[in-house]
Amino acid sequence: MRTPPQQRRLADGRLHLHDGPIDLIIEAFGETSSAEEAYAVAWGRFATILDELCAELPLLRADPRVAQAPRGAVARRMAAAVALFRARRFLTPMAAVAGAVAEEVLEAMAAGRKLARAYVNNGGDIALHLGPGETFSIGMVDRPDRPILSARATVGAADRVRGVATSGWRGRSFSLGVADAVTVLAASASVADAAATLIANAVDLPGHPAIRRTPARDLDPQSDLGERRVTVAVGPLTPGETEHALASGAAEAELWRELGLIEAAALRLGERTRLVGAPASRHLGRIPAVARDEEKARHAVG
Repeated sequence: MRTPPQQRRLADGRLHLHDGPIDLIIEAFGETSSAEEAYAVAWGRFATILDELCAELPLLRADPRVAQAPRGAVARRMAAAVALFRARRFLTPMAAVAGAVAEEVLEAMAAGRKLARAYVNNGGDIALHLGPGETFSIGMVDRPDRPILSARATVGAADRVRGVATSGWRGRSFSLGVADAVTVLAASASVADAAATLIANAVDLPGHPAIRRTPARDLDPQSDLGERRVTVAVGPLTPGETEHALASGAAEAELWRELGLIEAAALRLGERTRLVGAPASRHLGRIPAVARDEEKARHAVG
């Protein structure tokens, strides 16, 4: 018997929701009554999501080219996001699960309510709601396993960006590449999630002896990646090798940007970062070392 969904308010007023692998940090800005109502709605919608996903999990892990269409609301978001990339790359709907969950909860919160701003942060995959003239500054990390703020993404209401997602071999999901972190800004969190997965996969050096890989199924028998070999360790790389891997990822990011699926991306490997997209220099900026804060980095949106 699994533990039921949990909710608690953090000391700073944010809402923390937890259920199995799903862990959300939520904040709403506006009139107090509207914000509190949004929190209540978020909890009500969140409490049902994991059961809905589990009911269709085999389908969501299957090849979407031959599987039937999912029925659940979050599952449909996942399938719709990966379908945008399917003509060129293989992805199952699981590549968009974190972003789709964040979107679903945020949409429920914002429906019919006057919120100036709101966000749902699902372990670094973030859905944003921005009223006219509003802005979010989002803290970013170079390595998910070392959550120290290193950069920020600034998103305004006039931008097309409503989703931010990060992927890499050091994160909570498997990766076929060697990127420490790839952060993507896109029109939705589910699309950003799928794109970050693909771009992180493309930051790679196939056959390099310093890179250790193992079949995904050996780490998780239920993984949607099956026998595909995922990265489990990355040894020392020369500056030239690092640049080559980043260039491969940047080419992937440019493809999706030119097709209108992403707005900007930041690719990190070792001590090097590559920015992609004309808006990247405007959206993405470094944070001085004196301003970094490991505790705040986990859920840094403001």
